[in-house]
Amino acid sequence: MQPYAATAELPAHKASLDALYSLIRPDLARVDALILERVRSDVPLIADVARHIIASGGKRIRPALTLICAQLCGYRGDQHIALASAIEFIHTATLLHDDVVDESKLRRGIATANDLFGNKASVLVGDFLLSQAFQLMVADGSPKVLRILSDTSAIIAKGEVMQLMTEGAPETTTERYLEVIAAKTAALFAAACELGAVAGGNPAYEAPLYDFGMHIGTAFQLIDDVLDYNADQETLGKTIGDDFREGKITLPVILAYAAGNAEEKAFWQRSLGDLQQQPGDLAAAIRLMDKHQALAQSVALAGEYCERARRAIDGFPPSPAKTAMLDMVDFCAGRVY
Repeated sequence: MQPYAATAELPAHKASLDALYSLIRPDLARVDALILERVRSDVPLIADVARHIIASGGKRIRPALTLICAQLCGYRGDQHIALASAIEFIHTATLLHDDVVDESKLRRGIATANDLFGNKASVLVGDFLLSQAFQLMVADGSPKVLRILSDTSAIIAKGEVMQLMTEGAPETTTERYLEVIAAKTAALFAAACELGAVAGGNPAYEAPLYDFGMHIGTAFQLIDDVLDYNADQETLGKTIGDDFREGKITLPVILAYAAGNAEEKAFWQRSLGDLQQQPGDLAAAIRLMDKHQALAQSVALAGEYCERARRAIDGFPPSPAKTAMLDMVDFCAGRVY
């Protein structure tokens, strides 16, 4: 495999999401209100766990994509509010389940739901949130919406299993890893964008917006992989090196392993394959990544996907929504959190 053109370090933050949120703020407030209404329950534990994770921060990137894509397509109705809410319910459910699987203690600087309420509560409330998403889909009444979101839910579940199969396998190929994140992460970005086009009522817009979502979703995950080894913990809002301690095989690991000598490969197999970690192993892992430019190459590949996202919406006429989406691409390419 040819290495990706590597830059020296993670690029500086170049853009913000201010323009995006200024355009969708009223709609996003309606999404938040609908979500909070749907998690009201006479079972206190459901409401407590759901509200904890919903209120724990985050930029609502996925529902924001549905809202801005609907604007891009000229939509002026209300359908996109429920669709964006369904997207966020699916995303939040996967966060609850992921934190249980990963035994995570911190998300965005706040204790995870499983750490506060236990694994059983997190899994079951995650199931409850998925049920809310499907109720919103059914209420929408569109067979296309049902197909998109049900297919996407199945793809995400498959991606979680695919990721599980890479655990302990630093020899995983880049191509296989990209398949994992396409299913586990990018598929929901793609569905969020495609639903904005569905609401807009122009089938010709669905494919390019789906592509935009797939590409920017892939880029977001690749940058997340880098940030786990190369970010300020307070800024990132999670413990640096979590992926390493949990034995996750991400692109920087894959690239460093592939370029390493026999001794280095043995290090990766011991620390991640066998999870026999010793003090100083995280620092050693970062040194090997720096030696083989694994972090820089991962950033460069994320940049390639950002460029694909830009090209995907080339055909749309100039508009504030399009400008905001291009700003989102720039934000992704240079984000530090």
